[in-house]
Amino acid sequence: MRTFVSALAVLIGLFMAAVAVPAMWVDRNIVQEDGFVALTGPLGQDPAFQQRLASTAVGSLGSDRMPAAVTDLVRPILDRAATSLSSLPGYPQAWTETLRKSHRLSFADPSTLPPGADGVSALTLDVAPLVGLVAKQVADATSLPLRGPDQVLINIGQANHRQLVEQVSALAPMGYAVGVGALVAFALAFVAARRRWTVLVGIGAGALVLAGGWKLATDAAGGVVARTRSGNQVAELFKREFVAAASASYGQWVLAAAVVGALLLVLGLVLRTVGGRRRA
Repeated sequence: MRTFVSALAVLIGLFMAAVAVPAMWVDRNIVQEDGFVALTGPLGQDPAFQQRLASTAVGSLGSDRMPAAVTDLVRPILDRAATSLSSLPGYPQAWTETLRKSHRLSFADPSTLPPGADGVSALTLDVAPLVGLVAKQVADATSLPLRGPDQVLINIGQANHRQLVEQVSALAPMGYAVGVGALVAFALAFVAARRRWTVLVGIGAGALVLAGGWKLATDAAGGVVARTRSGNQVAELFKREFVAAASASYGQWVLAAAVVGALLLVLGLVLRTVGGRRRA
């Protein structure tokens, strides 16, 4: 009976861990604003993505916001911004604010969204801070009271993804409680086991299997996201780089789980060998 209880507890613990680990990663790196900014911050240094961002920022100002008399004076500034946006003073702060505003739009309660953002999809970039950065350069050079628009939205994904985002936001934080439940199940397995080395071997082998499953699931999810078309070049570039960054970040968690699983497996086999020699 004790062996059965121990084996059942190990299986329950592995099942809970299979849910808890990805849920905790999603909460820390996507649902939480600081984690999202840390994950996506390096995307702003990608040359191709920078070029598209710069074109969008410059195009969002438009000639209708500036008097025709200063067009020739402003054009070199806009051309310089369109080719080297990241070199402008304040670019890192503007990019970080872009990510924070985008996260709030994408993960906020729909009832709290500002006017004009009702139809945001699963992930929406608001590049208004970058447009404002370009506008500030023009204003400083010409003394024109030029301000960028309050919102410049770029939808990534489709509108029906909004419901999925809401579900993820609600469920991902539960991963911590599920993780605690997995630890309790493993502890119960140790208490009930007649041969505790078998628990280590079972948890270790199970962790290796889970790591392989998580890797396959990550690749499959990345393929699904890659096949979703938004029709916007900035969105496509951001999506491609975001999937790569997320896969690399989650891959570290998967690798850590595989290493821990291998160590537990080896430890269990060592304990079995040592225990067998002692009995002999």
